[in-house]
Amino acid sequence: MKYLHTMVRVSDVEASLGFYRDALGLELLTRRDYPQGRFSLLFLAAPGDHPAQIELTWNWDPEPYSGGRNFGHIAYAVDDIYASCQRLLDHGVTVLRPPRDGRMAFVRSPDGVSVELLQAGAALPPAEPWASMPNTGTW
Repeated sequence: MKYLHTMVRVSDVEASLGFYRDALGLELLTRRDYPQGRFSLLFLAAPGDHPAQIELTWNWDPEPYSGGRNFGHIAYAVDDIYASCQRLLDHGVTVLRPPRDGRMAFVRSPDGVSVELLQAGAALPPAEPWASMPNTGTW
C-alpha cells in the first residue's frame, strides 16, 4: 500500500491557489480540466516532497462547503515556522494559532480547511511578535 494524496473540495480555484501555492508555498504539479464533467483537479505538493500530494477538486458549478471539523487537518513540516507564518500573513492569511512555542501554528484555507505547520526538528526559541500573539477563532 502507498499513500497517494488527500483530496479537498474548493469553491474558488484562484483563491485556493493563492493560499496553497502562493501563501503556503506548495508547487502546482498538474492541473486537469474536465469540461464534460464541469470540474478541475489540481495536484500540489511541498517542494522536494512530490510523492505526498494534495488534490484540490474544483467543481465549476457552485455548491456550499461547510466547516468540516470532522476532517481534521492537513499538516506540513517547515524549516522556519516564523518565516512560514510571516509569509502567510504577507499573503493576507490569518494565523489562527500563532507559533508562540516556536513549534506549531494553524491557519485555514479559503474553504475553511485547517492546516497545521510544525517546525522541523527542535522548536525555535520564542520570538516576537509570535510569543505574545493571541489565538484567533478556531482551527
